[in-house]
Amino acid sequence: MFYDARKKDHGLPHDPFKAIVAPRPIGWITSMSKSGAINLAPYSYFNGVNSRPPLVMFSSEGHKDTVSNIEETGEFVCNLATWDLREAMNMTSAPLPRGTNEMEHAKLEAAPSRMVKPPRVSASPCALECKLLQIVRLRDLDGQALETYTVFGQVVGVYIEDRFIKDGILDTAAMKPIARSGYHNYAVVESEFSMIRPTSA
Repeated sequence: MFYDARKKDHGLPHDPFKAIVAPRPIGWITSMSKSGAINLAPYSYFNGVNSRPPLVMFSSEGHKDTVSNIEETGEFVCNLATWDLREAMNMTSAPLPRGTNEMEHAKLEAAPSRMVKPPRVSASPCALECKLLQIVRLRDLDGQALETYTVFGQVVGVYIEDRFIKDGILDTAAMKPIARSGYHNYAVVESEFSMIRPTSA
């Protein structure tokens, strides 16, 4: 099949776009307002975009509390969402009133960050402490401003639970990170395979 993405004339009961761009890493973002209110929310439009220096990005469909907090303070933390934390992660996606602490709502313990003010999720095996680089409001082909805000941050501190480092390598599969697929579906990383990049044609 083929369909015009602008017309969405696919004839299916649900838009397959998110099921094609999948699985997508989850940016489980902790932020804090100027007044000290803590927010924790998952974003499936998330990824690393550079390694030297390490940069991350996430996009928010809507100017949500996370974006507002980061605009105010310029800091956030990306917590790794894992299989063991899947239910708690899902609870933090609930549309709660502004100012509600999602960590408390999901019964998650907070741990202090070292280089930024927002705390990390204590039970998460990895966390990236970030400083804001820029927030970009996206536009479509017609130049119309979208209610989509892409946040770029530089990683300034990295927390890793030591037990997942084996022979000097971080064992991603052992942490069982989860990722978003289409519809209400998720994926979990439980195994990996290696391929060596070619050195010439």
